[in-house]
Amino acid sequence: MKKLLLKIYYYLLGVKDKVIIFYNKNITEKRIPPKVIDTDKTLDKIINNKCSVSRFGDGEFSLIHGEALKFQPANKEISQKLKEILNSDRENHIVCIPNVFKEIDWATENAKAYWIKYLRLNRNKIYRILNFNKTYYDALVTRLYMDLENKELVKERFEKIKLIWKDREIVIVEGEKSRLGIGNDLFDSTKSIERIICPSINAYSKYNEIFKEIIERDKSKLILISLGPTATILAYDLSNQGYHAIDIGHIDIEYEWFLQKAIKKSPVKNKYIGEVQNGDIVQELENELYFSQIIVRIWGE
Repeated sequence: MKKLLLKIYYYLLGVKDKVIIFYNKNITEKRIPPKVIDTDKTLDKIINNKCSVSRFGDGEFSLIHGEALKFQPANKEISQKLKEILNSDRENHIVCIPNVFKEIDWATENAKAYWIKYLRLNRNKIYRILNFNKTYYDALVTRLYMDLENKELVKERFEKIKLIWKDREIVIVEGEKSRLGIGNDLFDSTKSIERIICPSINAYSKYNEIFKEIIERDKSKLILISLGPTATILAYDLSNQGYHAIDIGHIDIEYEWFLQKAIKKSPVKNKYIGEVQNGDIVQELENELYFSQIIVRIWGE
């Protein structure tokens, strides 16, 4: 009986997906898509306006709909906060979503296949939570290498993004074993680097503690956050407190792949990568500079 019920359940799930795909392909896809400024203009905006940045991707959209991630459980508070940010309109802060709702001819075949499949299942769900009167910017501004079919401008864009923190004192807020900038020259142009190390799993459970530690730093310092959906929310809340805060995402890993001329997503020595096989198996690091930069460690539960 149990096997029969499971069989019926999975059959109904399959039917549901087919209905969703049909609706998205034949109805939602024909709607005017949200306005998303392209990568280069997004970079220019961040550099010229010194604005704070919150980025949304498939993970943040899932959390809004109450769907847990591998490293971040869902809850009502996260969902409501992400919805608030998605519809916000603040002068010193921009909201970024993936620039994938129109043509995606810029993408590699693998990336293109992923986004086509994803949108066939999720386009309508996403459209229902977006503000179509709002101008969004490109969340893929920190994904400057791997998914691009044409990589001619990659080096130029990485040099451009480094201008954001050139001659700035920065505070990196990152997960355990993320180790942004270690082993490469990504942040060599900064004046100084401090690090706040946070839990890699369920970082949001320590949100208040993380926020409290950050706001003890001087507002002249640039806050760079690589902490999944928690970074999206932190950048928004910090901007409201007068900080320049950027959800920097996977920029360091993309830079590592660029330096290696990698042709597929692969593990990087001494760094945690949640999106590749064995990317969570990370060696211990022996680097005096890295440990000297850590000002606070916030442990998980």
